[in-house]
Amino acid sequence: MKVVTTAAFLQLCFYVTVSGEGSSETAFTAAPGDIALLPCYTDGNVTPSSTRWMKNGREIISRGHPAAEPSPSPGQRLTVLDNGSLNIQEVVEGDEGSYLCNATFPNNTIQTRVQLQVVSGPENVSTSIGPAAALPNGTLVTYRGSTVSFNCSGSSYPSHNLSWSFIGVSSSNGSLVSGAGSWLDFRIEDIQPAAQGEYSCRAQNTVSLQAANRSTQLLVYYAPERHPECLWRPGEDPSHVQFSCTWLGAYPTPTLSWGENHHSRGADLEGHVYASDVADSLAVAMNRSLLFDGLTLRCAAQHPALAPGQEKECSFTLKNPFPEGEPLVSALDGTNVTLTCTEASSLPPANTTWKRGTKQEDVAPGSKYVLSVDGPVFRLTIVNVSRDDEGVYFCRSENPLGVRELEVYLTVKTSSAYTGAIIGVFLAALVVGSAAIIAKTVYSSRHRICLGSGFGRMEEDQGDVLSLVESDDEQIFQDAVPRLPPVTNGHHTTLVQIHRIPSSDHEDADVADTSPQHQEDTVQTEEPVDLVTF
Repeated sequence: MKVVTTAAFLQLCFYVTVSGEGSSETAFTAAPGDIALLPCYTDGNVTPSSTRWMKNGREIISRGHPAAEPSPSPGQRLTVLDNGSLNIQEVVEGDEGSYLCNATFPNNTIQTRVQLQVVSGPENVSTSIGPAAALPNGTLVTYRGSTVSFNCSGSSYPSHNLSWSFIGVSSSNGSLVSGAGSWLDFRIEDIQPAAQGEYSCRAQNTVSLQAANRSTQLLVYYAPERHPECLWRPGEDPSHVQFSCTWLGAYPTPTLSWGENHHSRGADLEGHVYASDVADSLAVAMNRSLLFDGLTLRCAAQHPALAPGQEKECSFTLKNPFPEGEPLVSALDGTNVTLTCTEASSLPPANTTWKRGTKQEDVAPGSKYVLSVDGPVFRLTIVNVSRDDEGVYFCRSENPLGVRELEVYLTVKTSSAYTGAIIGVFLAALVVGSAAIIAKTVYSSRHRICLGSGFGRMEEDQGDVLSLVESDDEQIFQDAVPRLPPVTNGHHTTLVQIHRIPSSDHEDADVADTSPQHQEDTVQTEEPVDLVTF
């Protein structure tokens, strides 16, 4: 803290005003503790015979002829010197006022008026800025968006004026606020980086016009809300890659670190830290020996404006290439065919090319081979396919992690092969249709096949009548069935009579219910039955 002190000597700054006819008034200022010497007259060659000093109309000390005066006592603050001047030891605040000196000479009397002003300060000027944190060099730090209060105080006698000023990048010297009193404050809401600079409080004594300043450097830290941007760039060799991390718009410059992380966002860097630097952008070059599938590379940004748990980061989870497509493709001789390969999972994105043959020769685009890319889909169109184009093709994808290939075999067929295939399909359909017709016919005539003697007599015995009886005696059955006369078509029509003959097991139980006359059911068929002939 800077303290303003006043040296113990007589202030020589004065002003003269006319206070009456033939008289003048001289003003002096002195600080508490100083020695004040108030002159009685300006010509010091003649010593007055007597001197009398009055303050505010009241006599405070006098002195006659110097030879007759005793020496002043050691503890006395006020003394009159030989030339009539008033000496005040260790001035206090109550010593201020209007003094009148009457100096008597042999021929005349001279009056001299002196105005003494006791002033102190400004001193103990201090400032308070907050909320803010102090750096080792005394500079204060606050954060963008905060509400910051500024306070200044000091002490002066009899009074002082206070004022705040600001020196920044956009302002060389700007007055913010001023006022009288022992303290002065103001505040800035939602402080922004433009408010970064030097803030000064000035205290000035209203009487002596002495001033004291207290300055403080205030920094406004800030960080962008977005996360760092992680990018990659292939190296000169396909097995090398450069990962870069950029985080612009932070003050002061952040600390960026590249490292491994196998856990979720927010965890500290684990494993090896590849690079770390105080910079807005950080790049690290890596080769295939350091990379593997599933490895997560994380760039973390550290900054004092970020609260714990609000770290900013970006990351890559590396993946091997994995080209996908149809492994077998066939085409007709003389037509165009397109081989398709899709690779969308690799990270960093793989470089995908088409190769041909077991030697994996490059497929050069031209009138024969047309290469096209649609996002992750890579197509190879072969124009006017011939037998020479038949063989194996490779969709080759490579990134810094490794190489993966999709093998596609192309078969070229002539038109005769397709004709034979069509005939074969036709014959197969014909056989299947015939089998279906036969099966349907058999199913519809299943009752004739099961009860008769097959298909041979279906046409011969269509006029026979089926006669069913419940007796095991063949003779009784034949006697009970009369024959109808022959018909003109050469077939017989049989009348079937069904006689209910009780069995021996139920004779006793049915004696009471049977009547002398048997119940008889007669059924005459309307259509000939070919299954049984009598």
